[in-house]
Amino acid sequence: MIQAKASFKDNLQLLPSIDSLERIDLVDANGAIVATIPNEAGKKGSLSVYQYLAQTFDSLDAQACAFGLALFAENTEDAKNRPGAHPNIDRLLEIVEGGAALNIQITEA
Repeated sequence: MIQAKASFKDNLQLLPSIDSLERIDLVDANGAIVATIPNEAGKKGSLSVYQYLAQTFDSLDAQACAFGLALFAENTEDAKNRPGAHPNIDRLLEIVEGGAALNIQITEA
């Protein structure tokens, strides 16, 4: 597992390429897709973090989410101060605070 750094930009450089991904779907315990992160401008950082979480953890549980928040670095604090500004970070915060774990499904391009 990589060691999270203090900067989101630095952490992104440690993560595997997302060039082959089309999207990531987040799936609840009932099999319903609750969110999708497409491989498009403005979402690539989140896609990178979530892909790494999928490769490293069995599910998007509190432990995985805590590590994801560390990878988002300074953006995590911004998300706490501005709920709704970073929905992919908000989701991790919700799970860390006791929300239900999700599964991550990766779709290749």
